[in-house]
Amino acid sequence: MPISMQLLLLIPTIFFQAIATWLEDQESPPGQLIDIGDYQLHLCISGEAKAHPTIIFDHSLGGIEGYFLIEELSRLTRVCIYDRAGYGWSDHSPNPRTSEQIANELDTLLTQAKIEPPYILIGDSFGTYNVRMYTHLFPEKVLGIVLTDGLHEIGMLNMPLALKLLKLFFISGFFMSTLGSMLGIIRLLNVLKIFELLKPELRKFPQHSLKLVKRSFCRPKHWITMSREMINLEESARQVSVAKNFGEMPIMSIKASSFFKPSFLTLFIPLKKANKLRDRMHQELCKLSTNCTQIEANQSGHFVWVDEPHIIINAVKKLLAQIPE
Repeated sequence: MPISMQLLLLIPTIFFQAIATWLEDQESPPGQLIDIGDYQLHLCISGEAKAHPTIIFDHSLGGIEGYFLIEELSRLTRVCIYDRAGYGWSDHSPNPRTSEQIANELDTLLTQAKIEPPYILIGDSFGTYNVRMYTHLFPEKVLGIVLTDGLHEIGMLNMPLALKLLKLFFISGFFMSTLGSMLGIIRLLNVLKIFELLKPELRKFPQHSLKLVKRSFCRPKHWITMSREMINLEESARQVSVAKNFGEMPIMSIKASSFFKPSFLTLFIPLKKANKLRDRMHQELCKLSTNCTQIEANQSGHFVWVDEPHIIINAVKKLLAQIPE
């Protein structure tokens, strides 16, 4: 098919993307936009500040999965879900997408929004770097941490060649997805419910939560931010290497059964190497505190927040039980 014909076929999806994005922008965000300087971050608050500390949720790389958990978490205490710069309703940040920068942006956000400490921090995947960095920078504000299938710098800075190539594959996929979202292809896949087809567990979540999460994936800035965070992953690992001695702070470290759930697709990736690296990282994560509890998520791949979200809720409950009211 001639290139001119291919471009012609894309015109409807481009218009669809433009119109759908404009219509979405007419709707109010679920939370509030907080000015932290030259840009705004989106903060969604639910629940009441009871006797327990406030829960602060930091998402995985490219994820805004906190919206799946906010209703359950808010039954325990006040919970704050925020979109890191470049995701969801938050603006792009001109600053590097590294854990130290992200932790400082989060503290500015919480200060501007007048969310008083102390906090319980939940970090998923890459978010575990960020909550460790935040705890290192502002130890007086944090009472406990939940790490969901966390990363550790010892493993991430010493990846075998096969996993480094896998990382490059992911980055190239993010660049392609940036183009796909600009052309409206990602949005079309969303309408066709391809996300649910690839990850059937998504179907168990309420449609309003699913809509909030999938909205971000239809926008180019989401994929651009994923690329920026992934490219800076090694720098984030070097930064967080100082955040490793939290004394007796209670930490719940959730470990998935496998990085990816075994399937036909995993035949083409170095799954054994990835899981071996994970095992080493989880051994190191347990050394962060003398009061660290490892929790097994036996039915989960890396995306515990989708596969077994109740594991995260129960981990928070166990953590709160250790903190005096």
